[in-house]
Amino acid sequence: MARRLDLHAWDRLPGTAARGAGWALTQGDCLASLERLPPHSIDLCFADPPYMLSNGGTSCQSGRRVSVDKGDWDVSRGVLGDHAFQTEWLKAVRRVLKPSGTLWVSGTQHVIFSIGFALQELGYHLLNTVTWYKPNASPNLACRMFTHSTEILLWASPVKSKPLAHRFNYKAMKQENGGKQMRDLWAITEQPVPGGEQVVWPLPTPPPREKVHGRHPTQKPIALLDRVVAASAQPGDLVLDPFCGSGTTGVAAVRAGCRFLGLERDPEYVDLAARRLRAVEPADR
Repeated sequence: MARRLDLHAWDRLPGTAARGAGWALTQGDCLASLERLPPHSIDLCFADPPYMLSNGGTSCQSGRRVSVDKGDWDVSRGVLGDHAFQTEWLKAVRRVLKPSGTLWVSGTQHVIFSIGFALQELGYHLLNTVTWYKPNASPNLACRMFTHSTEILLWASPVKSKPLAHRFNYKAMKQENGGKQMRDLWAITEQPVPGGEQVVWPLPTPPPREKVHGRHPTQKPIALLDRVVAASAQPGDLVLDPFCGSGTTGVAAVRAGCRFLGLERDPEYVDLAARRLRAVEPADR
């Protein structure tokens, strides 16, 4: 039976670092925090796990070469070690998802195939593979391969059932897409581009105005999370982000009238997420 998690009860558990009107943040290891959640209590989970890229490489930022080392949390443990990590947290999330709930996972080619295989191993039902196109992606400095300008979002329900039990706000997505079925290729700009068979939303990386409270090296644009929440949650639902970072998932959830629970190990990013959430929380909730 699905359970409704009382955020006030969660506030009394060890690790809760910040809370507000309809949201709470806990600081600590996500696996330990997930173990304390009751089963079948989460309506929607969005996860942006470490891509395991902090291994001495470089990238391009504002026209100059920069290190991609983000911290020890992003250091690869080797193919098998990385896959074991992905499998462990995906198993923990599956336990807390409601049968009607869904999981979204964002990743690049460096981790997404491992995550997809782990989803299959654990018994998730893969619903869609969404391709997010980034028109302002960083150029490739080596000039020995195509420029990386996409990320993959895997959308899955915790179990396959007949009929399908997961929430999908199909009519809202169709309406947003000019009355036509929304496809699994998301190229998002700040303003819809009319015309053609499908209205397309190009989605660049986060602009400076989304970083006024601070910066996170893997921050996602709010428009991406707005769409994820709009597609698979309803007001009052509990949204979980086990790798909360700068709190973008929480911002989208709170703005949509959902409750939010974020898990983050770094106290600096807990503070950043709290600042962003306090800036958008409604005063009358």
